[in-house]
Amino acid sequence: MEYRQLGGSGLKVPVLSFGTATFAGGEHDRAWGNTQVEEASRLVDIALEAGANLFDTADVYSRGRSEEVLGQAIKNRRDEVLISTKATFRSEAGPNGLGSSRYHLLRACEASLRRLGTDYIDLYTLHGFDALTPVEETLRTLEDLVRSGKVRYIGCSNFSGWHLMKSLAVSEKYGLPRYVAHQAYYSLAGRDYEWELMPLAIDQKVGTFVWSPLAQGRLTGKVRRNQPAPADSRVRNPSETNQSGDSETLYRTVEAMDEIAAETGKTLSQIALNWLLQRPTVASIIFGARNEEQFRENLGAVGWNLTAEQIAKLDAASATTPSYPYWHQLNFKERNPFPTL
Repeated sequence: MEYRQLGGSGLKVPVLSFGTATFAGGEHDRAWGNTQVEEASRLVDIALEAGANLFDTADVYSRGRSEEVLGQAIKNRRDEVLISTKATFRSEAGPNGLGSSRYHLLRACEASLRRLGTDYIDLYTLHGFDALTPVEETLRTLEDLVRSGKVRYIGCSNFSGWHLMKSLAVSEKYGLPRYVAHQAYYSLAGRDYEWELMPLAIDQKVGTFVWSPLAQGRLTGKVRRNQPAPADSRVRNPSETNQSGDSETLYRTVEAMDEIAAETGKTLSQIALNWLLQRPTVASIIFGARNEEQFRENLGAVGWNLTAEQIAKLDAASATTPSYPYWHQLNFKERNPFPTL
């Protein structure tokens, strides 16, 4: 397993991290998976054998049950693993049961620690931006958690560029902990991350944890021209449809991946993950698995690299016209270069 420095911090993380949204499988999350403690322990064993020692969860996954199952799966081997969990989305009833206020974050962190069966969290991530809470309040609360030893590093997820840059500026102004990681959606089926968040991450040394790298299964070969998605697939969930680009671009991308799969003998999933590992700022890819077979297939994305020609083919097939002002800025590459072009 390859390990990379996480942003501007001193922490090294594996390039593949195991996402545990499949653990527990409450009613809302059952389409993702329904992994219980025995199987979760087996997957943790396989991950550690492969060197994938970072496990990502959140307090809202299966209403906290994902954290509980993960906590039981890593019991008696806490020192071998890195834990990343998230807060901000609603986890309690009432007007203060969500957000990034001091009130909610302190309660959410204590609840996560109890469910995970640990006294510290390696990477504590805000699941989304809270526009109603002052950034200073949020960051001072996170500083208290760091100083108390309950949190080692802090990150954010699904922030806009200005959300992240404002937060980093406030951290610098007041000497508060900085976000060292940004958990973001990025894949061959959705490359919006590249236009603003990637240049910001390069400039500010923020490492990227990629979520949904296979675009909810769209990059596994389940979705093709004139081929409907399987009935039990997340792809059929209307709430997730808009997380990827247009259908024609997806079909074109999958066809290019088919050609590369024939050249390399790799699966489409492995090709999609390997492409991401060669993008700037990517520190780790969070992958999930419903079973051991899927898990081992995803682990096969490391230990080899796509060629420059293959990457260029995938880049061309998945390219779309960016929104303003990025399409305008492309005319000034001499002074405003984009890192992936």
